[in-house]
Amino acid sequence: MSTVALDDALEQFQWKPQPEAGRLVAEIVDQFAAKNAFFHNFRDRLLKEAGVRALDLIDYAALPADDKLRTRLEQAGFIRSQSDLPEVYVQPHGIFPAVALQPEKSTRLAIKVEHAADFLATWRLDTKITGSPLSPVRTAPVFSENGTDLIVVERHGSRAFSAKNWNLAPAALKHYESLRLRRRQFENDQDGFALAHQLIDAAIADLGRDYTCDIFFAAERDYWMIRNHAARVQFARQQRMGIGWANHDHHTYRSSRKNFTHLIAMWEKLGFELRERYHAGLQAGWGAQIVEQPATNIITFNDVDLTPEELFNDFAHEPLGELPKFGTVGLWCALHGDSFLQAGMHHLEAMFDFNSLRDQLEKDEGVKTMKPFTNFPYLTQAFTEGERWQVSESRISRLLQSGLISQTQADQFRAQGAIGSHLENLERNDGFKGFNQSGVSEIIAATDPRKHS
Repeated sequence: MSTVALDDALEQFQWKPQPEAGRLVAEIVDQFAAKNAFFHNFRDRLLKEAGVRALDLIDYAALPADDKLRTRLEQAGFIRSQSDLPEVYVQPHGIFPAVALQPEKSTRLAIKVEHAADFLATWRLDTKITGSPLSPVRTAPVFSENGTDLIVVERHGSRAFSAKNWNLAPAALKHYESLRLRRRQFENDQDGFALAHQLIDAAIADLGRDYTCDIFFAAERDYWMIRNHAARVQFARQQRMGIGWANHDHHTYRSSRKNFTHLIAMWEKLGFELRERYHAGLQAGWGAQIVEQPATNIITFNDVDLTPEELFNDFAHEPLGELPKFGTVGLWCALHGDSFLQAGMHHLEAMFDFNSLRDQLEKDEGVKTMKPFTNFPYLTQAFTEGERWQVSESRISRLLQSGLISQTQADQFRAQGAIGSHLENLERNDGFKGFNQSGVSEIIAATDPRKHS
């Protein structure tokens, strides 16, 4: 790849807040809440009991067609999109629900949930789900009032609006189980990647790429929750609202340098596309490649030890040689294994009302939150305090013998383990889709296992 092409790639993803689109969507949601008592109550309870904003769960809004509204949508950056509905608008520069214009005079608001049956059971709703179990799209009516219709949407790798009956449940359950139980411990990491390729190829053959991507990350979240107390606490709070992890923002993976191209290749097999690249600066010693899967709206943030000059290489595809010493990411992988294999995700970042979640977790659950590493009007981020994992003696001995950790550090890891994972509290406003590079650099440094005892 040429230098010019690389420069273009580095400048391509310059996300900015979209305040006009944010105001329009908030207005639509507020007007709906004023007319629909169930949604008004749900919105209040979701915030007070789970720290989640209903605004972040809106899948789409369908409104009466109107030239004035079309103009407002266009002025806010929405563009026409191909869809199974006649007239749909999306905002490509931020995180916003789709807006459909329809001939009906009623307004429909769809909220996304992980599983429609969980939502209906939680709220004791006697209503019928359209779409057979585990179909790519399932919908269910929730409450209609004053010309408003509230529905829930369950998606598995499809952006369609209309639910259909698909006989996918047996295959979906079979492949979810195979991915959930996939072996992660190998003497040779490449054997672990080879097995994952086999399992994913088999799932794609039966379910297609996008559906496979959806269930792969459902399995990954389950594995991560086993190893993170804060995650289990917050998931239970969200399940009391019936939404599951429908508010997920991105999944963060840490990779050793030798495995990084293999990790990206796995994501590309699942339909991910490269987004922005990061480097945290000369002292930080790490970088990241962000990728996004458009059909599932799943984003992964992929961390790796990286030198500044390597940012200008295609490090997602060109193999990275070993460095003389580990940065924070490399040491984490050496202690715990790569995220894709032994360790599981470093963290899941989900969308919340930042202050509400922080205060509720500490007051009600005893889960503390670290100092925010981003605190902008349009983006706030912080980790819960890290979950310590035991480190195997074989990994400690190998690092000590290689001179990559000191005897004091080895004794510390034996006695106390090392920080393994977090839940990340994130609040986005005005649809801001990007990340704070300098803030992420600070929190990466702050969670270095060598700095904690």
